[in-house]
Amino acid sequence: MQQANGCSQLNGSIEPDGYDESHTLRNQESLSNGEINGNGTVGDQSNAVLSKTDQDIVRLIGQHLRGLGFNQTAEQLIAESGCALEHPTAARFRAHIMDGEWEKTEDDLHDLEGLLKGGKEDVIKMKFLLLEQKYLELLEDGLPLKALDCLRHELTPLKYNTERVHVLSTYMMCSSAAELRESSHWEGKGPITRQKLIESLQEFLPPSIMLPPRRLFTLLSQAVEQQKEKCPYHNTQLDSDLSSISLLMDHICTKEQFPNVTTQVLWDHQDEVWHCQFSPDGTRLATGSKDNKLIIWNVDVDYFECRHYKTLDEHKFGVGFISWCPDNVHILVCGPDETNEVYIYNSVTGEVRQKIHQNTDDSLTYAAWMPDGRKLVVGGVRGQFYYCDIDGNIIDTWEGVRIQGLAALNDKVALAADTHNRIRGYNFDTLQDFPVIQEDHPIMTFVIDDKKELALVNVASQGCHLWDLKDKVLLRKFHGQTQAFFTIYSCFGGLNQDYVASGSEDHKVFIWHKRRETPVAVLEGHRQTVNCVHWNPKEPSMLASVSDDGTARIWGPKDKQRKRKDSLNSSGRNSPV
Repeated sequence: MQQANGCSQLNGSIEPDGYDESHTLRNQESLSNGEINGNGTVGDQSNAVLSKTDQDIVRLIGQHLRGLGFNQTAEQLIAESGCALEHPTAARFRAHIMDGEWEKTEDDLHDLEGLLKGGKEDVIKMKFLLLEQKYLELLEDGLPLKALDCLRHELTPLKYNTERVHVLSTYMMCSSAAELRESSHWEGKGPITRQKLIESLQEFLPPSIMLPPRRLFTLLSQAVEQQKEKCPYHNTQLDSDLSSISLLMDHICTKEQFPNVTTQVLWDHQDEVWHCQFSPDGTRLATGSKDNKLIIWNVDVDYFECRHYKTLDEHKFGVGFISWCPDNVHILVCGPDETNEVYIYNSVTGEVRQKIHQNTDDSLTYAAWMPDGRKLVVGGVRGQFYYCDIDGNIIDTWEGVRIQGLAALNDKVALAADTHNRIRGYNFDTLQDFPVIQEDHPIMTFVIDDKKELALVNVASQGCHLWDLKDKVLLRKFHGQTQAFFTIYSCFGGLNQDYVASGSEDHKVFIWHKRRETPVAVLEGHRQTVNCVHWNPKEPSMLASVSDDGTARIWGPKDKQRKRKDSLNSSGRNSPV
């Protein structure tokens, strides 16, 4: 006799709860004694005990061996350990399903009823799945009368999922097996659909009765995912099938694989550089400066360098803020407090598509595109807050909101930081506003992640704070950065936007993992305050920073720095780094 968990009891008894906490091996000699038989082999184990954990491990290994096709090895493991992989009835149930012996599966289901999580209700659900497969296979085999009999006298009397029964009945009209498979989105009779059926049925059975499919692989995948989450420098996409890593050691990424060196310094501006942003497709970078210039660069992700594309110099007060349109073509440009208009450029041609201007007394210093790329919000600290379209038409206004930053939550709702140390949501459909974040000190800037779930807030004299937008709670205060009352723009970035980065008044770039309060990297190279940092949205190892020292820097891993230097040397050019 065997227990419910598949391991045999020597005395034939079963524990009251159906589980055996330990198992005595049949063999008589213990490996721990170190005895050797006359033929030179290690003696059999004696009185060794398999704990519940050991039993589970044996079953997992056995299942994996069978999945690899090592059936004889798996049988040897079962014989030597005395642990069956599954409850005997579950094993029969699986075999009968794979062989398409549907009448026998009903008998097996009756025997398993007492072991099911949900009792008779689960029996009906499982029987329905079995009969559904039987019905479809009969139709594919060209046996419509038998299929009709199954539908009328087996499926319908269950009085379960009648909508699905009606759908199944329509398949009687299919004129061929191919039409049946296409209409039902079913792969046809055979081991693939029968194995999928088993996996659906396993949801009703405790794992002690029938192991979930590929359970060892699932556990290993979970372990690797946990290691990646704990790795401070994990910024590389790995395959989910475990083929790209070794299971023989813990996963760890080195700092050299992380963006921590300057690959290029851009010297084209003649004054403080205030803002920078990569295009959504990561192919271009825009930088704006106090020298009145907006420079657009082409981005080479192979060599981590930027090449000058266009210079636009129509901004008499300087370029203080940049926002790329989701279409990767248009770009919004705002100036400092004195600016009363917002430019919309075609970044390809360099032409001004539109100027948004309402009153000469306006201060329009912040802007954000709505996700549709056809509408935008603009505002500033003097109380102007406009909802416009790309052609410059003002659709709605919100009076008296002194804007310190803007972000679009969706096509109808924008988030705005104001001079009351808060961020509120503004619905331009209902013209209602609602609270989101309240800080104790002035909010200088903020940004939200791509999923619209988190906000990274730069707070005067406090540094960077991470907020949950849904629950409206402060998740983390990041340490290290120096910020008084200068405007510094931070960003999310890296693989899955797991990192945040910010400039600092001590001339450095700080990078944190979202789950860690202390920085994982501090980048040095600028000689004055770093005003803005932006991560390439398509290249997790590339970010840009701009500073009052008049430069923009491109950062990347060391191997990219070496690759670019080798390229410059081979071409006879001098490296600016």
